Order: sequence, then C-alpha cells, then structure tokens
Amino acid sequence: MVDVVLGGKKINPAKLENVKVEAGTGYYKTSWNGSEIQPEMADVKLTKKGDGIAWGSLYWQYFEDLDKITTAETPLKLSKELFLKTNTDKGEEITEITSETKLQVGDLVRVRIELRSDRNMEFIHMKDMRASGLEPINVLSQFKWQDGLGYYESTKDASTNFFFDYLPKGVYVFEYDLRVNNAGNMSNGITTIQSMYAPEFSSHSEGVRININ
Repeated sequence: MVDVVLGGKKINPAKLENVKVEAGTGYYKTSWNGSEIQPEMADVKLTKKGDGIAWGSLYWQYFEDLDKITTAETPLKLSKELFLKTNTDKGEEITEITSETKLQVGDLVRVRIELRSDRNMEFIHMKDMRASGLEPINVLSQFKWQDGLGYYESTKDASTNFFFDYLPKGVYVFEYDLRVNNAGNMSNGITTIQSMYAPEFSSHSEGVRININ
C-alpha cells in the first residue's frame, strides 16, 4: 500500500465510507464535494514502502454554464462564430451574431468553425454543439473533402460531429447552416475536439449565448 497524506491528513481507505479496496492491487477511489475542499488539499504527499510501481491520479472537477466557458489554448485551437445569413439584392450577406443580436424564428444561421493544428495528427473527433432552438439544414451524414482534408460529417440531435482519420498541420474552416425554429434565450454550447487515442490532445472553443424572438 501507498501512504497518502492530503493537506496534512493521512487517508485511510479502511475508514472511508462506501470505499472498497480492490484485492491484489490495493486500488481504491474516493472524492470530496465542494464544501469539503480546502486550499491545503493541493499539498499531497505519497510514500511507498515496498518495491515495484504504484500509480494514481488526483483531479478537480467542477461544473460551469456552457456559454461562460472560455477558449482553451493547446496544440489544437478552435474558434467558433455564428452569423445571420440574409439574402439581399446584392446577394447573400452574413453578419456576426452576438448576445445582443435579435434572431427571429425562420432565420438562417451559418456556423463557422476555425481549427488550427500545429502538428500532423490522426484519429481526431470534433463535436460542435448547437442550441435547442436551432435545427440543421443538412441532416444527411456523409464523407466530405475540402482543401486537401477528408473527413466524415455526422449530424446528431444536439450536435454535428466531424471525424478525421488524418489531420495535417494547418488551418481549416468548416461551415454549415442551421434554421431557427424555436424562440428563447439559450446557450449554443461549445465546440470540442480530441484525439481518440491520445486524449491529452484536446481543446474547445468558447461558449456562445443567443437570443431568439
């Protein structure tokens, strides 16, 4: 067994409620809720008395409204913008949608996702969430090819998913249209991306909130 001291207090798994120590490996898992967490708990001391290898993890989990999430800076960088699409005498025009933009039921919204990768990567999944008041124009999942990049686009109930077998280093822009079908003030969610076999390579865009009259 490994002695674990968290914030100056020794963790004894035998005295923890609803904690079962796995026979043979000694593995166990415990958690604390928000009111129990103190700053000194960031100071962790591990002591292993026997030979061999021991492993474990300590992580902090919290919840946040999707529209309050900020952009992550990693080798994969995402930015997402929403535009109001209108047809004029001069042709198609798009204007950026902000929290102050007043959308109407029936409007067309164009989603623009910019993906930057600083290295070649394989087996990447990108998931673009959408507000409950928006519905995709294209509901057919299909393989697509653009700018030397091949990918599979899959439309789901609450998101549009992009699967890349191979993602070369570079900058890529993805666009697709949505139709406004319900009124309300709602979060449009975020766009997330992650390597399916190396999950430490992940990123997300910032959250957006929209107002539909």
